[in-house]
Amino acid sequence: MSRPLFGRVAVVTGASRGVGKGIALELGAAGATVYVTGRSTTAGPLPGTVSETADQVTALGGRGIPLVCDHHSDEQVAGVFERVRADTGRLDLLVNNVFSSPDLGAWLGKPFWELPLAAWDQVMDIGTRSHYVAAVHAAPLFFAGGGGLIVNISSAGARQYSHNTPYGVGKAALDKMTADMAVELRPRDVAVVSLWPALVRTELVDAAARRTGRGGSEIELPGEGRFDVGAAESPRFVGRAVAALAADPKGGARSGTAVSTRDLAHHYGFADVDGAAPTGTDEN
Repeated sequence: MSRPLFGRVAVVTGASRGVGKGIALELGAAGATVYVTGRSTTAGPLPGTVSETADQVTALGGRGIPLVCDHHSDEQVAGVFERVRADTGRLDLLVNNVFSSPDLGAWLGKPFWELPLAAWDQVMDIGTRSHYVAAVHAAPLFFAGGGGLIVNISSAGARQYSHNTPYGVGKAALDKMTADMAVELRPRDVAVVSLWPALVRTELVDAAARRTGRGGSEIELPGEGRFDVGAAESPRFVGRAVAALAADPKGGARSGTAVSTRDLAHHYGFADVDGAAPTGTDEN
């Protein structure tokens, strides 16, 4: 079995479930050591914990290490990277994924003047700012290892209307951060890429979906329409995009850019877990 990331060290933030979990699992399947961060230590309304994800990473052939972390706390984030430094002395891959998706649900489709000011703070804090903080602490570890890759999980909402104003602003800011960090990190051989998944079949999306008479399921996003959940990407499809990018010795050529999971699937030739190439819209 090919393990192109054997010996690599990765941190995936917000990996108890959803996209982060799918990324962690695919990195594990590729042989990486994966530090999994998140707040969930016991299952709540949605399944998944950091320990469960880490165990599955190990079962797939990698090494999963759970680190309980609330990304609202700069001190806890610093502790994550101090643990990595103590264990390995270096870092090869940081995936900035943590995001307050459950909080966003109540704010979908609402104009900015009807949103609480907390909506802006939450999107910018557990999103743009949390990714910035993680990158700050990761940088010295990349330098110690001679380079690496940061993947910021973003969205086509950076360029087109999606969900609400704070969401789009947060994703646009994240893509600009990707571009500017890439300039500053290029001399240190650290690449930075924004990744745009389409609609992803996460536990949250499944919980919000309604069954159709045809035996499928769909989700309605207020003001944006109805979407076929069966055509959505799986979290592991997003993970395959990250793993392919991390394993490509020429992947650094994409540094500073935003790329979709489907574009990477076409370029690298991977499919989803069911063998299909998802055809959903660019929503995340």
